[in-house]
Amino acid sequence: MNQNVRETALQVIDTEADSILGLKSLLTDDFEKVVDLIYKSRGNVVVSGIGKSANIGQKIVATLNSTGTTAAFMHAADAIHGDLGIIREDDVVIIISKSGETPEIKVLTPLIKIRKNVLVAIVGNKDSYLARQADYVLDCTVPFEACPNNLAPTCSTTAQLVLGDALAVALLKMRGFTAQDFAKFHPGGALGKRLYLTVGDLCIKNAVPVVSPDDVMTNVIIEISQKFLGATAVIDDGKLIGLITDGDVRRMLMKHANIETVKARDIMTKNPKTIDKEELAAKALETMQHCEISQMPVMDNGKYIGIVHIHDIIKEGIL
Repeated sequence: MNQNVRETALQVIDTEADSILGLKSLLTDDFEKVVDLIYKSRGNVVVSGIGKSANIGQKIVATLNSTGTTAAFMHAADAIHGDLGIIREDDVVIIISKSGETPEIKVLTPLIKIRKNVLVAIVGNKDSYLARQADYVLDCTVPFEACPNNLAPTCSTTAQLVLGDALAVALLKMRGFTAQDFAKFHPGGALGKRLYLTVGDLCIKNAVPVVSPDDVMTNVIIEISQKFLGATAVIDDGKLIGLITDGDVRRMLMKHANIETVKARDIMTKNPKTIDKEELAAKALETMQHCEISQMPVMDNGKYIGIVHIHDIIKEGIL
């Protein structure tokens, strides 16, 4: 990498990091009051902004919605051309702006005040029109942008984003929002699957390989081959007593010239590692990786019901 490029990147990272740390000294009681206000509100949160601040506003809305606080985005320019109808009586309105002086913000702000909604400003200028009109001010002033011309929004938008994340996480904690709650809002992605997909959900899709302890190797090999899981359970009197993998079969073939005398009980792993059907697939993956195994018998109240393979879990995007 060109050294000048690397130095520029490091300088930007340092500059933005310093700007974020600077927010700590700007945090006032207004932050706690806003969190408490939103937590107790019967309405939703409506976030607005223009330009790069609008982009940040959309991300803040997404984070709030995914962590238990219902929110909507309203572009400041669109708001004064009809979208103002998004706002309801009990909604808390957050307007994001670096300068607090843009024309669209100056038009929008008094309209919010007329409607008597609580107005929160995330603003980089405490002396601005927006800050003076707001009920609460979250100061995200930065000394300068990372841009060498001090023009392109960089540090300022990062500061806005961090304040939005701080709001969302503070509200999350107040609501007692759990991993299970998070999964309800993220059912489609790999992240959600880590939180709700169980071993039973995967096991039910597979065949159920079974041999008896006295089965000969021919039967064992056929059972493993036909069920496509690379292993079979060894069941005696309805109870799981062992597991045979294709690796066990290969090792047996290397040791025994005459396999006709070898029985399933001779090569099985006794008391294999098992997992309950209600356990999360993510936990099964962690166990397999720790134990360096690829299959686990799945149990339902102590009864063998099938096998989960590491590939089943990986195919679901859980890594």
